Amino acid sequence: MDHALPAPFHPPLTGRAETPMAFVKAIVQAYTQRDMDPMPALTEAQIAPNLLNRDDARITALQMEWLSATAMRELDDEALGWFSRRLPWGSYGMLVRASLTAPTLGVALQRWCRHHGLLTDDIHLQVSTESGVAHLQLQEHRPLGALQEFAVVSVLRNALGVACWLTDSRIPLLRTSLRFAPPSHADSYRVLFDGPTQFNGPAHSLQFDAGYLSLPVRRDEAALQRMLQRALLLTVRPYRRDRLLVEKVRQTLAEHPEHSRNADDLAAWLNLSARTLHRQLKEEGASLQQLKDAVRRDLAMDLLLRTQRPIKQITTEVGFQNEKSFMRAFKGWTGQTPEEFRLARLP
Repeated sequence: MDHALPAPFHPPLTGRAETPMAFVKAIVQAYTQRDMDPMPALTEAQIAPNLLNRDDARITALQMEWLSATAMRELDDEALGWFSRRLPWGSYGMLVRASLTAPTLGVALQRWCRHHGLLTDDIHLQVSTESGVAHLQLQEHRPLGALQEFAVVSVLRNALGVACWLTDSRIPLLRTSLRFAPPSHADSYRVLFDGPTQFNGPAHSLQFDAGYLSLPVRRDEAALQRMLQRALLLTVRPYRRDRLLVEKVRQTLAEHPEHSRNADDLAAWLNLSARTLHRQLKEEGASLQQLKDAVRRDLAMDLLLRTQRPIKQITTEVGFQNEKSFMRAFKGWTGQTPEEFRLARLP
């Protein structure tokens, strides 16, 4: 079957050329394995053929997106020749769809890894945690040969992009470990993965704060349909917002009120400056005062429903200096006084 597509109009190139030519060569090799001509795809991505002979050459992330999208469709293989059998167009979208109903990122990634094994047994993916660090590990069940680097980097970046998209959060890496030796373009890895990269490592893995695994999945089918229109952006677009910070602030306000008297104390507890704390919360669409109010509200409602403690005692436990200010705030949160709220929920 001919999977060739009409060449779309591409706007002028923008962005820095930082993607190594080795990845372009790997895609060309996939065409060669199928006895197909890669030149139309290279032309469409505005990649001059003579660059293939220059190990120091680089292309932009947008060119890589164009080339990969065309190659995946023409080869009908989203794995671009990495594995012993093709992954037909739509395979990775199916993996994401199967993870949408997961309650948390941890469950979603476990599903994603398990279902990836149904597509190919050439590699095995798994998620584990140790001492507060999450490990997304890739094991090779058969040698990937000359395509090893491109395959490993692509699968790991895709998994990380999916995780960021599902939670609508940046997930900064603590470390990237790769089993192969540093390539001639090792300097590109500062762009491919944030944080330090270890070559000749014990395993292929991404390591990040395990707290991200508890973040809720925030996407639905409508969001998936929009994302699939340019799914390759998941591997090239870094997220700026970091949802984990909101969860950490909530937890600290609830469990360690002694560190929550002011922004400076809270920021120090979180190993941030007060300015960074406010800026990152703003990027997430939150504020410290909003989070303080939410934690106070939840605690007050819990105490009113679970206990028979007098309003005066609850006022102190929630962190208000007097009953009048507490009652005014509670009515603003719920539209009811604390007494009305409690009585309305009695059996």
